[in-house]
Amino acid sequence: MSRIAAIKPFGQRIWLDNLSRGLLKSGELARLIQEDDIAGVTSNPAIFYKSISSDPLYTGDLAELKKQDLTAEQRYEALVVPDIQATCDLTAPLYRDTKGLDGYVSLEVSPHLANDAQGTIDNAKRLWAAINRPNAMIKVPATSAGVIAFEELIASGINVNITLMFNLVHVDDVLNAYIRGLEARIAAGQPVDHVRAVASVFLSRVDTLIDKQLEAIGSAEAKALQGKVAISFVKVAYQHYKKLFHGSRFADLKAKGAHPQRLLWASTGTKNAAFRDTMYVEELIGPETVNTVPDATLDAFRDHGVAADKLETNTEAAVEVMAQLRKLGINYNLAGEQLQVDGLKLFDEAFDKLLDLTK
Repeated sequence: MSRIAAIKPFGQRIWLDNLSRGLLKSGELARLIQEDDIAGVTSNPAIFYKSISSDPLYTGDLAELKKQDLTAEQRYEALVVPDIQATCDLTAPLYRDTKGLDGYVSLEVSPHLANDAQGTIDNAKRLWAAINRPNAMIKVPATSAGVIAFEELIASGINVNITLMFNLVHVDDVLNAYIRGLEARIAAGQPVDHVRAVASVFLSRVDTLIDKQLEAIGSAEAKALQGKVAISFVKVAYQHYKKLFHGSRFADLKAKGAHPQRLLWASTGTKNAAFRDTMYVEELIGPETVNTVPDATLDAFRDHGVAADKLETNTEAAVEVMAQLRKLGINYNLAGEQLQVDGLKLFDEAFDKLLDLTK
């Protein structure tokens, strides 16, 4: 068994945070599924910009699309929707064999719609229809408008990966919106047993920002927290998840066939060379969760990662880390809002570069 596949017995699924036509055509993605138990795939504008700009398998199709009277966004979608469909088809046996737990492939709505609830709903429904696969997930940002759209999409029976979550306000808003969407669907007499969602919590960007603030404070107490905040936050967020989805409110929905909205760890490649390169995987393995991992981190874990159930270890220490942040004058919720804004800006920029490619 590979070190990556050894994570699965602890109840966590590993997804690949990458997608390209070359990855599909070469058989590499199929190999990862077979050998490492990769159970899903995520994409984003930055990933597709890198793929389309560097993978020669897109060149001919893009040249043909540029001869057609289409917008840049229509050309982009004409390139990537077939890749999403092909990946969904590749992972369909996982989806079938696990009764809808595994095998999901995510495509993001236009980041330009991050503050437009109705625009996000319309874009998500159009992409969902275009992909036309039950194991697709539409990615929506966890902005205020995105949470409104997310609730409506769940009520409509669309699988969603809601992303760019950085603080407990984001987590609680998203998880409760999911439940409201399921409740609305049941009230409308619609089934909920096939509806799935994940809530993507970002890690490395948290430590990148907070560690700079801790360094500026400069005290021994502050420096002792460096590299610990993102993991501590996730451990606290997981307790919120358990309280909600293993409590009485969700019990009624579960009896009607509903599934919990799993937390997903994203941005799990370390950005600080001083940290262990597998720490955002190793420290957060636990039941009913997903970790979407970039290639380099997968390679590192395959080489020297250690699979163990650690998500609920040192929970009290994690709570204390967050309390110490407050004592040092760092407003974590405010930092989370800034990180979401910054994340949206990066996706906007990547999407604009994508559209420049397909003009």
